[in-house]
Amino acid sequence: MTTDTSLAIIGGTGLTRLPGLEITHREVVHTPYGDPSGPVTHGVLHGREVMFLARHGYGHTIPPHRVNYRANIWALKHLKVGRVLAVAAVGAIHEALTPGSLAFPDQIIDYTWSRKHTFFEDDLAHVTHVDLTHPYDEELRRRMMAAAEAGQIPYQGAGTYGATQGPRLETAAEIRRLRRDGCDMVGMTGMPEAALAREAGLRYAACAVSVNWAAGLQGDEVTMEEIEGNLSVGMERVKTLLGALIPAL
Repeated sequence: MTTDTSLAIIGGTGLTRLPGLEITHREVVHTPYGDPSGPVTHGVLHGREVMFLARHGYGHTIPPHRVNYRANIWALKHLKVGRVLAVAAVGAIHEALTPGSLAFPDQIIDYTWSRKHTFFEDDLAHVTHVDLTHPYDEELRRRMMAAAEAGQIPYQGAGTYGATQGPRLETAAEIRRLRRDGCDMVGMTGMPEAALAREAGLRYAACAVSVNWAAGLQGDEVTMEEIEGNLSVGMERVKTLLGALIPAL
C-alpha cells in the first residue's frame, strides 16, 4: 500500500541533486525490471522527509531514451511513495511559456517509440487497461500553482506536453506538427513515466522548466549556451517552488 503523505521528487536535466536536502541515507533498490537510474536518496527538505531520484543518473549520463522508467517507478512504489513530483526541462512552443518560467502540464501526447512503457505485459491473469484520461494528479498540480503564487514565480497552470524520443532535438517541421497537434511544450522524458506512475497507483504531477524556444520559433538554431542559461534561472525557481510547496503538503 502507498501512503498519500510520502513524497518523492524525480529530478531531470539540471536537477541531479536536491539543493538543501539533509541526506539521511541512500538506498539501492533491485527491481524485476533491472536497475533504476541510481540509488534513491532519503533526506529531510524544509522539515519534511522526502526521497529523491535523478532520472538521468547522478552524473547525468543516461539519455532520455535509455532511462529505465519501469525500474524507477517500481522502486518508488516499493518504497511506499504516494506522491511523485517530476521535474523536467522542456522546450517552449506556446508563446506564454517564456524560457526560465515553469509550467504544470495537465495533458500529454506520446510521440516516443520502443520504450518499455507498461508493467502489464507478462504473466497476466487478464488483460489490464488503465485509464489515463487525466494523466496528472490534479490536487498536486493545484498545490504547485499555489506554491508558485506564494513564491511569485512566473508559471503556466496548464498545457499539453509533447513527449518526443530524443536524444536529438526536434526539427522545425516537427515543432510545427506538435503545435498543430495542440502541444504547448516539448520534452523527452514525460512518457512512459506518467503512464507507469498511473499503473503503479502513484499520484504523479510534473513541473516543466522552460529552457528554450522550440526549434524554428526563435532564431536559426537551439544552442546549449541558451539552454544552460535558462536552465539555471528555472532551477532557482524550482528551488523556490519546493520551499513553498513541501511545508504545505
